[in-house]
Amino acid sequence: MDFCQNRAEWQRNPQKLFSSGRFNRRSDKKKQMHILTSWLPIPADSDFSLYNLPYGVFHTGDGRARAGIAIGDHIVDLAAAAGSGLFGKRRFFKKIFEQNTLNDFIALGKPLTGRVRKKVQDWLTRSSAPANAESLLVNRLTAQMLLPVHIGNYTDFYSSIEHATNVGKMFRPDNPLLPNWRWIPVGYHGRASSIVASGTPVRRPWGQILPPGQETPVFAPSRQLDFELEMAFVIGKNSVLGEPVPTEKADEYIFGLVLFNDWSARDIQRWEYVPLGPFLGKNFASSVSPWIVPLEALRPFRVKSPKQNPAPLPYLQTRGAQNYDIALEVALSTGEKTKQTIVSRSNTKYLYWSMAQQLAHHTINGCNVCVGDLMASGTISGPEAGTYGSMLELSRGGKEPLTLNDGSSRSFLENGDRVIMRARAEKNGVRVGFGEVDGVILPEQVR
Repeated sequence: MDFCQNRAEWQRNPQKLFSSGRFNRRSDKKKQMHILTSWLPIPADSDFSLYNLPYGVFHTGDGRARAGIAIGDHIVDLAAAAGSGLFGKRRFFKKIFEQNTLNDFIALGKPLTGRVRKKVQDWLTRSSAPANAESLLVNRLTAQMLLPVHIGNYTDFYSSIEHATNVGKMFRPDNPLLPNWRWIPVGYHGRASSIVASGTPVRRPWGQILPPGQETPVFAPSRQLDFELEMAFVIGKNSVLGEPVPTEKADEYIFGLVLFNDWSARDIQRWEYVPLGPFLGKNFASSVSPWIVPLEALRPFRVKSPKQNPAPLPYLQTRGAQNYDIALEVALSTGEKTKQTIVSRSNTKYLYWSMAQQLAHHTINGCNVCVGDLMASGTISGPEAGTYGSMLELSRGGKEPLTLNDGSSRSFLENGDRVIMRARAEKNGVRVGFGEVDGVILPEQVR
């Protein structure tokens, strides 16, 4: 299936796909100002509140994939909801939600996807449990989550000035930032095929490594395996080849956000990255959280970006709050029964280059984007040691190992280590979270 094909006929008149036209944006906005309550018990500390309602794809052990919306410890089965007539046009929506990715649903456009979400929210906030409640709900804690979208293209940026400075100091102490860094959102095209769903084990990669003090590389498993704490956005609208997406229209093209771990083999990358950038040190695996948090759910958490100096060129200039106040956390455990150690707490608000600027720069030369494309922020680090988003920074390049709760130490990741990342935004009692993205390191294959 071509996920970059034109969906204009679906997007032209989404209203007709609903059996009833009872959508009053003004009254909906007014209702959102009130505290939402549900007949369904929702844990107070749940990432998946009534204000969130993220999209994902799951199955319940039968291998039958379908779309769902997370709410508390449950999932609203969207295929079952469509079959019950919740959205009208039962056959159309049931077919959309019985696919193993969200691409075709996302391609319908925000006016429609947002109203599907609103229908689910209205269903959850009724005064009493609907008669069909049991048939539409699935236990989220026992469901098997899948990769939520087919990712046709993947781009990784380098948008944290703290991270770029920390890494630059290790190689260029007197001039850590390269001359272009403050002028453009630096990025590279990554490998989409090796992006995996949270929970998928990651095998230690092999590659060429140049040992310290030597001139000849060796072929060996990476000994400096690392995580990278990132946030990524999912493209929700096709653009036209040759036509850039300006910063002020970025929200039209960004469907939602996911938490992202861009695993990195530092020793392999160090030898190979000149002159064309990362290759084998990055493309062996990247892990993505299973739930896509829609941009609408994150509006209350918008904040101003850090001051940019020098001022960006006109095509990269923005107005208003473009960053998000989303708290990030990385935990590390050394085995199934060992206690987790929180090794980093950061925040997306630190990003120097915003998502709008990343997308505008990506397309300024006419490059088109397609529904399901993924664009990651690059490692997100804050201004202090405990806010760094990689082991490379946290251990000062391996010179200052971290001491974990079980008494062991780590400069980089070892076999059996599990990395768990979490993200959530909270304001005025409203909580919107991403859940977790986790992965365990498997030993290298014998060569």
